[in-house]
Amino acid sequence: MNLLHRTLLAGVGLLALAACGTESAKDRPRTAPESHGGTQAAIPAPAKRNTVQALPGMPPVLDPKDVYAADRPNKLSPVVKDFPSRVYVPNTESDTVSVIDPKTYEIIETIPVGRQPQHVVPSWDLKTLWVNNNRGHTLTPIDPKTGKAGKEVEVHDPYNLYFTPNGKYAVVMASLDRELVFRDPHTMKRIKTEPVTCYGVNHADFSLDGRYFIVSCEFSGELLKVDTERMKVVGQQKLPFDGAMPQDVKVSPDGKRFYIADMMADGMWVLDGDRFTEPTLLPTGKGCHGLYVSRDSREMYVSNRGEGSVSVFDFTQNRLTKKWHLPDGGSPDMGGVSADGKVLWLSGRYDSEVYAIDTRTGQELARIPVGSGPHGLAVYPQPGRYSLGHTGIFR
Repeated sequence: MNLLHRTLLAGVGLLALAACGTESAKDRPRTAPESHGGTQAAIPAPAKRNTVQALPGMPPVLDPKDVYAADRPNKLSPVVKDFPSRVYVPNTESDTVSVIDPKTYEIIETIPVGRQPQHVVPSWDLKTLWVNNNRGHTLTPIDPKTGKAGKEVEVHDPYNLYFTPNGKYAVVMASLDRELVFRDPHTMKRIKTEPVTCYGVNHADFSLDGRYFIVSCEFSGELLKVDTERMKVVGQQKLPFDGAMPQDVKVSPDGKRFYIADMMADGMWVLDGDRFTEPTLLPTGKGCHGLYVSRDSREMYVSNRGEGSVSVFDFTQNRLTKKWHLPDGGSPDMGGVSADGKVLWLSGRYDSEVYAIDTRTGQELARIPVGSGPHGLAVYPQPGRYSLGHTGIFR
């Protein structure tokens, strides 16, 4: 969010604080065998049925115990296997997208886009990258095969973008409009608008069965629960922390919990999504912001933007096990994990740079200068059958 955000939000009595990007640079989830004449026929046991009653039209859950089962190292869909590996960085104050070759750590192209690009979002069918030009009120499509930008599509207040697990709708997080806008995932034609009473709808993730999703409202410190098929808010709660500013959202591999980063509470909220009861806070570090799951589904990388560090959370142990500090400080924000799982890429929101971090050691591999205000960068392609949006949530 920029100065315009602060001005508009103050007009409705909101706390004019930097959430996903308004701080100053200073603040930084047997049949028995038949018998025939004394011999037994070899009748194979039927395959185990998937017991997940998923959202209609959603691809079958591969593993009910791991929503990220399709995201294993280099397990690329045939749709994307021939796409060149790139890191796409939206620079909110430069109105550009920097394209980085992850092998050389060099910028190979700078793409002009609309005003205040916030995130680069892979489409559900994996064929398009959508740049969210928040203040330009447009989406810029990029062909990840050629790296070329297409004609902008008019979409009002596209702060962030998601896709329902069945691929039926795109969901625009219209932050200042205070709306969830369900659109055609290809043409972006508006289909249904769901007004919300919270401020700053922002980030989200879907349940194991895809039937609901949890949304963070950063400026009012609230969470929403939304029925996917009905396209309707069915739950709302205020976080139990004065001044809470929730950011990124991720579901646990077993689908039982949701984790919500909170940059003012300096940690992650742990939420029972099914029951939608009051969550508990797990401190991680100052300015807790982005959440990224490892390729083996064992760990989650948590960027702490306010202190230049990354915390590592172990799902099985249910605790933080490591913390990596960037050697020269920084403002690690949004990003993603490389296709092979070996590198965590994060934007440096207030330092006009991008960080490449070794996921085995926490060592900084590269620090790459980019445009001003780098935000929701996308590493692409990544493993997975389809995309749920944001900077790359794959199933």
